[in-house]
This record gives sequence, C-alpha cells and structure tokens, in this order.
Amino acid sequence: MTPDLITHTMNPQNMEMDRGAGRGTIAPEPALHRPANPFGSSFSRAVSLISAALLLSVLGSLLWFSATVPPLNRVEEPDRALDLMVGRMMEMQEEFRRLPPWQQWLTEWMVGSNDYERLLAIQWYRELVEATDDPSSKLRLAILQAEEGQEQDVLAEVQTWRDLPAPMPLYARWIEAAYGREELNRDEGAEWQEAWADTLPEALSDGWFYRTFVTRLAQRFGDSDLLVVLEKQGEREGSRLQDRLNGLLFVELFCVVIGSFALATIIRRRKVRPDSIRLVGSGVPPPWTAEVGTAVLLRGGAMGALVTIAFLLAPPVDSLLIKTVAIPLANLPLLMLASVHLLKPAGLDIRRAFGFHIDRDNLGRLAIASLGTIAAGLWGEWVIGQALERIEITNHWTEWFDADLVWGTGSSLTVSLLEYLVFAPVFEEIAFRGLLFATLRHRLSFAPAALVSATLFATAHGYGVIGFLSVLWSGVLWAWVYERTGSLVPGIIAHAANNLFVSLTVMALLR
Repeated sequence: MTPDLITHTMNPQNMEMDRGAGRGTIAPEPALHRPANPFGSSFSRAVSLISAALLLSVLGSLLWFSATVPPLNRVEEPDRALDLMVGRMMEMQEEFRRLPPWQQWLTEWMVGSNDYERLLAIQWYRELVEATDDPSSKLRLAILQAEEGQEQDVLAEVQTWRDLPAPMPLYARWIEAAYGREELNRDEGAEWQEAWADTLPEALSDGWFYRTFVTRLAQRFGDSDLLVVLEKQGEREGSRLQDRLNGLLFVELFCVVIGSFALATIIRRRKVRPDSIRLVGSGVPPPWTAEVGTAVLLRGGAMGALVTIAFLLAPPVDSLLIKTVAIPLANLPLLMLASVHLLKPAGLDIRRAFGFHIDRDNLGRLAIASLGTIAAGLWGEWVIGQALERIEITNHWTEWFDADLVWGTGSSLTVSLLEYLVFAPVFEEIAFRGLLFATLRHRLSFAPAALVSATLFATAHGYGVIGFLSVLWSGVLWAWVYERTGSLVPGIIAHAANNLFVSLTVMALLR
C-alpha cells in the first residue's frame, strides 16, 4: 500500500510536523543546539593539520599503489584464478548460444557482450604471459586465440616454441595436432589426450580448456562418440552456470522493474510534495558546525588509517576473529570522536543523529526510497558499463575477483559476506554520508557536497576507471537519498544490495 503523503509546514530553523495529520507523518524533532568548537586553539589546529597531512599521505599512497603496482600482484595464484574465470566465461558463452533469442538478448543486456568478453579473455592472458612467462598460460592463450579464429597466427607462433625449453616443444605439437592440417588417426589423438592429462597439473586436466582441446582432437580423428560425450559435458556445465545466473538475473530484473516504479513515484510526488519520502525530521545540514565536523573527520580518519596500516603491516595471522573486527576497529576512533564532540553536545545519539529511528508507519516510505535507490544504482551502472564498453575501457578482472568468495571455507566465506553486507554498508555510510557529506552541506550546496564526498569515497576504494565511476555514481545517489529522507537507512540498504549482487555474481560463476 502506498503511504499517505506528508502534510506539513516547514520552518527553516526547526521542522515541525503534525502527527495528527494521519499515518506516515514524521515525529517532531526536539530543538537542537550547536556545540561550541572544542578544537579552536592553535594546538588543536596543528593537530588537525597533521591529521590532514596523514590522510593525504595515505590517499596518495593508495593512488600510487593503484597506478604502479601490477594488478596481477594483488591476486594469489593469478594463473589458477584466471584459468577458472576464463574457463567459466567460455562455458557460459557456449550455453548462451543454446538459449532462445529473447533470453540471449536479456542476458547480454544485463551482463554484457559475449564477443567483448572473448577479446577481454585474450587480453588478460597476454598480460599474464608477459608477467609470468608461464608455459601453461601460453598454451591456454594459444587455444583461446585459435578458438577466436586466429589459427594461422597461432600455428606460426608455436613454431618458435620448438626451440624453447620443455615443455614448450610438447605444447607446440599439441596445438599443431588440434589445429593443424596434418592427418591424425584415432590412436594418435588418444595419445595426445592422455599426454595432456598426464603432463599438466590437475587443475588444468579438466574444464573448458581441456574439453576444447580434446574436442578439436576428436574432430580431427573423427571420433563421433567422444564428441557426443564432450558435448553433453559442456551442456551440463553450461546449464549449471546458466541456472545460477538466471536466479541472479531474475532478482536484479525484479529490483530494476519494481524499483523503477518506486523511482517514478518519487519523481512524480516530488513536484507536489518535496518531502514525500522523508523518514525522520533530522538530516542535513547537521546540528554541529562545519569547523567541528571537519576536525572530527580529520582526526578520526587519521586514527582509522593508522589502525588499518597496523593491520596491514602486522605479521599475517590466520584468525577469522581478527579479520572480523578489522573494519569495526578501524572505524571506532571516528565514531567515538563523533559521539563525544558532535552528537552528545547536540543532545543526540547515533540512532537519532543518522535517522535510524524510523517509525513503523513510515516503513512504506522506506521501501519506496530503498527500492528506488537500488534501481537508480543499477540503471546508472548499466549506462556506465555500456558507454565505456563502446570506447573499449575495461574493468580489470582482479578488481572483482575475491579468493575468499571463490575458494574460501564456510567460515571465511561467512566473514567476507559479513564485511561486504553489514560492516561496509553501515560504517561507510556513517563516515562518508552521515559525517562527511553532512558536514560539507554547511558550506556547499547539494551537488558539490555530494560530488566531493563521493569522489573521496570512490578514491578510497582504489579501483580502475569503471569501478571508480560506478562507486562515484553510488556515492552521489546515496547522498541524495540521505538528504531527501533524513535517514542513512535507505542508503545502507542500497549499499548492501549492491555488494550482495556483486558477491552473488562472483560466487555463482566461480565458486
């Protein structure tokens, strides 16, 4: 049911709302007073400057790391990870060709172009070969290129392998056997198949690359029975992956459709009642001053950065407890300073300061605001992805590959999901929207305040171009819904939903 729209009068200094107007109205907020500036002394300003310098140093180091450290160095066992990822991509593409046209269109619209992904896979393997000179990676790159229609170039390349150390001469004979023009009898084909299984590591003796190699051999020596078996294996693997993907596509499509209706409702109501989705009376700008808020952000952020650095530099300890508390501990200094110097002097607690106290009567508004924000986020990411794909700007695979989501045990997977779905949405929304964006709103209008806070938010993630723009869009969007509702809850829900979609995609395709 659509909740009743709010009927109220607004005072610039103190919003007063009539609870007697009906269900879904906003409870009046007590009058708040601005706290005095406890950081006005020369010493306090010096501490703030030191904190700012530390934060800038950390931010600069992060940018330097992102720009100079090769992406492959950020992933353990990149050859194993890329083999799994590309193999699953190729299996999905084979299944894609078996789908009815409407489902092909929907899958490509939601996920991306299959032709583009094949070119990306070749690009990623070339990067891996240049970085590691791994023989098995060269073999897989040759298979990818040959399957993309570059057989002649591949056959010319493998001629140079004959003079290289083992196992490259053997790999050259394999590629020539699978893609060359010489006659091949059934016994020879069986020998090459057995040699692959006996020579390569167990991880490469199965999956798309192995099945593709054996399929080419079976075609060469005319073993129709083996071809039928291999085709059934491919269909089974592709169908399993497609079933997983279908569930994700259904959930995302549901959120896009329902959320688009919610977004249209918000836009339509905004013309006549600007506060139709307001959930609480508080919000932005906050009751604390810009000076005090800035000092708290600098000091709390600097201490949080030091805690994070300590976790990174400490000797590696295989402890799920330490991993679980890392994010809360890094955010604890900022929350404590905010509580002491921003909230308590204004007579607020965390629930009231950030709009966590939502009446039951306003749950309808919360649902509309959250679904509309989720849909706007998905639409924005789709537009960004489509636009950058057309100009061939890609998202490096290491940015979204997560070893814990792919290979982690049940306990490590649980901790990772707790970080992505609970800790990151809650703490990041409090820091970047509840404190940073809100404080900026004292001096700036909405657009520059949202852009500044979202830019810092995106930079802190250390992604490439696509990831940066995606996080930037999300940061602006979540600042908008915070300003419109007075509550961080819709942004936290949208943030968690975004992380959930990414996590489920990685797990569905790779785990």
